[in-house]
Amino acid sequence: MLQSPSDRRADLDPVGDPLILKFQDITAEMLPLVGGKAANLGVLTRAGLPVPPGVCLATEAYRRVTEDAGLDDVLGGLARTSPGDTAALAELAGRARALVLAAPVPADIARAVRQNAEGAVAVRSSATAEDLPDASFAGQQDTFLNVVGPGAVLDAVRRCWASLWTDRAVAYRAANGVDHGAVHLAVVIQRMVPAEVAGVMFTANPVTGRRREIVIDAAPGLGEAVVSGAVNPDHFVVSPSMEITERRVGDKLTAVRPIPGGGTEQVRRGEPPAEAAPEACLSDRQIVALARLGARVETHYGSPQDTEWAIDPSGTLWLTQARPITTLYPLPEGQEGFRVYICLSLAQGLHRPITPMGSSAFRMLASSITTLYGVPPGGAAPVAEPGMRLFADVTGLLRSRVGRAVFPRVLDIMEARSAVVLRGLFGDPRLSVTRRSPLPAVRRVLRIATRYRIPVWIVRALVRPGTWHRRVAQIGDQFRARPKPPSGATAEQRLDHVERVLGSRTFPMLPHIVPGPIAGFLMLGLAARLLRGRTRPGELQTVLRGLPHNVTTEMDLALWDAATRVRADEASARALSGTTPPEGPLPPVLQRELTGFLARYGHRAVAEIDLGMPRWSDDPSHVLGVLANYLRPDDPARAPDAQFARGAREAEAMAGELARRAGGWRGPIVRFALRRTRELAGYREMPKYYLILTLAEMREQLSAVGDELVARRVLDAAEDIFMLSLAEAREALGGSDMRALVERRRAAYARELRRGHVPRVLLSDGTEPEAVGAAPPAEGALTGTPASPGTVTGTARVVLDPVGAHLEPGEILVAPSTDPGWTPLFLTAGGLVMEMGGANSHGAVVAREYGIPSVVGVAHATSRITTGQTITVDGTAGAVILDEPSRERRSP
Repeated sequence: MLQSPSDRRADLDPVGDPLILKFQDITAEMLPLVGGKAANLGVLTRAGLPVPPGVCLATEAYRRVTEDAGLDDVLGGLARTSPGDTAALAELAGRARALVLAAPVPADIARAVRQNAEGAVAVRSSATAEDLPDASFAGQQDTFLNVVGPGAVLDAVRRCWASLWTDRAVAYRAANGVDHGAVHLAVVIQRMVPAEVAGVMFTANPVTGRRREIVIDAAPGLGEAVVSGAVNPDHFVVSPSMEITERRVGDKLTAVRPIPGGGTEQVRRGEPPAEAAPEACLSDRQIVALARLGARVETHYGSPQDTEWAIDPSGTLWLTQARPITTLYPLPEGQEGFRVYICLSLAQGLHRPITPMGSSAFRMLASSITTLYGVPPGGAAPVAEPGMRLFADVTGLLRSRVGRAVFPRVLDIMEARSAVVLRGLFGDPRLSVTRRSPLPAVRRVLRIATRYRIPVWIVRALVRPGTWHRRVAQIGDQFRARPKPPSGATAEQRLDHVERVLGSRTFPMLPHIVPGPIAGFLMLGLAARLLRGRTRPGELQTVLRGLPHNVTTEMDLALWDAATRVRADEASARALSGTTPPEGPLPPVLQRELTGFLARYGHRAVAEIDLGMPRWSDDPSHVLGVLANYLRPDDPARAPDAQFARGAREAEAMAGELARRAGGWRGPIVRFALRRTRELAGYREMPKYYLILTLAEMREQLSAVGDELVARRVLDAAEDIFMLSLAEAREALGGSDMRALVERRRAAYARELRRGHVPRVLLSDGTEPEAVGAAPPAEGALTGTPASPGTVTGTARVVLDPVGAHLEPGEILVAPSTDPGWTPLFLTAGGLVMEMGGANSHGAVVAREYGIPSVVGVAHATSRITTGQTITVDGTAGAVILDEPSRERRSP
């Protein structure tokens, strides 16, 4: 008979913590005592849901068994081992398992286990680091089914304890940043269900993300066959209205069955005759009953759940496990009705989460843009922040005739895959066009164009580019001369200044700068029209190589120039020869070059659109790492300045060739258009450059506010202010203690840093349209958008974060996305593959300027390609051809 500690005082340890708890006595707050699996079984039992009865041997038993087992040395070794050193992790895990299995079990613990070992039971591991919001830990520890007899149950408990130290569990914790020493293991002992049919059920579609669409996989026998992937199960999808919308019957050739006397076996079924279609193992009635049960579970938890279930010979339905679905992307809060969101973070080349202060600044800037456009307060498309990324609600745009015509074309330049996804939604009846007249949008555009004399400046830039160059320089001088708070300003005055600059003084400068690049790309479009039918793929993009007046390219070349001077100084070169940035005082030449570069470009950063991210002037270690990377190339022909100059010559030659090919009256027009394209299109980076300069200035002011908040003892550190919004910083100045909020935000931010997938487009019901309509890549190749022409074959280097990244000359950079913080890596890259981006996204532009073949918008590139794999990048056709992957692990 399964018992609880209330039944026997002998099952209490000396300080009174229970060793054994019945499911009905377990609450969610007992996670440190019983682990994630047992806590969930307790919650389900107390909710009256059909859970087989059982007990939990608490973590206190594991602690007592292992406290003298000698694990301290193992824990010390794990703390010193990199998550990427799999061999060392495995060796330490093996030592830990041996120590746990050899540790004696105290008599009271052994007695408690034996007294709860009646009949056939399932013995399941239940770790305290389990079913976390960002990592389920599913399958990391062991489960033993159909265990019969007290001795066998005690042995299974021992093996569960040891399974906390399986190679996979240790590697998983290391990869997710979980402290090995902080994890303990409880063990569930639960009555075994002799399942006729069993499987798993998700209360949201784990592939498409669609909420309340229930997905069921089922097979005869125990659910282990489905969970382990040993069987092709039946697959059913049930809509929120409880209609079976999809039914796919598997062959179910393998079943896991209990063995009399204990244990399980895999039973191989014979294949059905060719003329007999396999039958489903669940009836429609059972499918709907399962779906209704799943809906009850989700309603109780308030979030989508991954459950395991079984049906016994009497037809009774049992829940054997439930845990949150950790792979779903969170939904925007406060939404009403059907909405469509596009990820602005990815459109800006940013995969990582954005700090709360960065999001707050973006909201204020967005409000400034919509005011400039003439949208009344409250009428702007809202910005949401699920998963600490920025998403814009574009439902209104997609319901507008003008929005459908214009917005996807803008995305074709910025984020081509998002444009494809949005166009795929045009046929959705929930997005029928409700605003057909283009007149309101036209009037707003004309009002801005007239107010800022944009057509006049476009013409002036085309007629006299030199006039435009001087105008941009003048705007820059005015921008830098903006008044700043005096050195003695109060924290309140500094915060007022930040809100004033972000809210009304930043984006009004945009119309003054955009006429030049608009003129350049209008000329490129004119040339393309005149050359229709006379060009081959990639030739017009070649004209964009080596563009002058691009501030990001100028930055990269300035850093390369600094590297050439550093290389000539032996002490400086030696200081950068290590694998980590140098510590302590720098050699004079290196210090001078670093100081000079930061004086001009220190406001830039990796993930620089996030105001909360440190600038290079705050932490120059990334710049020092790039300088060290620049010292490696020894082929003068591959030097970045040589490549840039070569790209410029090729562009000029191509422009001349295209003009000759146009012939007749078209030739001179094409020559003029392409010349103006090269003179003006490089200014496309200038608006963002000034925006980043503004954010760096505001960061400096906010850091001073943070110092004051530390002095007032409402923050622990000045940089904690970037874990607050502007409004919360104002509250802090009013005396509100924000330290607990900052701690929670930092924990959430750390979790989001580990998120591997961010949707480009997200619907309000959680659906990711790209997943719904995704097609497999062409056989033998991954496909994307051609970004920079040419073909290169080389070794792939997958980089998820550019900070500290190392790229050997000629290696092909494979990245989720890029911003200017990445582009120094391009100088040694032989090619570029990106998961996000369009033909005129930042990474694509820089790749063209340096003449390296590039394909962007390649779905799942960083997971399909591995570091060390030989790949061919065809930047003209938009294809990435893969050889067999190497055994080397992916770069962090």
